[in-house]
Amino acid sequence: MLKNNFALGFWRLDDAKLSQKQTVELVEKALDLGISTMDHADIYGEYKCEKLFGDALQNHSHLRDKMQIVSKCGIKFECDFTPKNKVKHYDLSPASIIESAENSLKNLRTDYLDLLLVHRPSPLMNAEVIAETFEKLRKEGKVKEFGVSNFTPSQFNLLNSYIPLKTNQVEISVLHTDTFYDGTLDQLQQHKIRPMAWSPLAGGKIFNPETSKEKELVAFMQTLVTKYNVNSIDQIAMAWLLKHPAKPQVIIGSQNISRLENTVKSQEINLDVQDWFKILEISNGHEAP
Repeated sequence: MLKNNFALGFWRLDDAKLSQKQTVELVEKALDLGISTMDHADIYGEYKCEKLFGDALQNHSHLRDKMQIVSKCGIKFECDFTPKNKVKHYDLSPASIIESAENSLKNLRTDYLDLLLVHRPSPLMNAEVIAETFEKLRKEGKVKEFGVSNFTPSQFNLLNSYIPLKTNQVEISVLHTDTFYDGTLDQLQQHKIRPMAWSPLAGGKIFNPETSKEKELVAFMQTLVTKYNVNSIDQIAMAWLLKHPAKPQVIIGSQNISRLENTVKSQEINLDVQDWFKILEISNGHEAP
């Protein structure tokens, strides 16, 4: 399902202010680099990003079969597009899931989604009802496969018992290692399911460290830039994630083509196990037990 080591994320597409031509060039370059998963969500850019993507690619239908398009549903919040939402909440009712999927299809200008994720788990979610709704979308040819995002192992097991899930998109970075210890990555490996990793650069903290731990980590990673003769610490951060046996598909948030080219080169870096553990030690604040 998730064919490559990287996915291209579009949550900042509205902020990037790319022209339609530039958006097409970005997608074409990503495909040339072996990045074929395009990561979206209905809410990105306050519901604008999927339409920006779809409008840009409307005259380039030949690219569709080369891509795997991912979207997400379930999160609701107030903005100009959705004035009826007065409080941030999650809605995983059949009507909400179907409306979200159909809006994504319309905005992305595609007949189907390769993968639809529940964006976040809800205390009110009914796994059986969600599974029935997903199966309806599958039978109608609107969505091929399904997954989740930000689910705990028990939440994943619950929904997976009703419908086979293809991924759990979770936060993983050199500064966020919870999934190493809470069973998330163990579970996915057990079921031979590949995770997706969001915020792999810790929300930019590795470029602007503030705490003493962040500064120590960045300083060590900078020594690895020299040791492995690479361009930047983000390549080290990506290589660190890719070394994990769960084989996460890492989501790149940049819409800068040179950054994409730089990131892809991190696949060539094979970190020494001691260097890998030193990063983990600094991140956790203590050495391995």
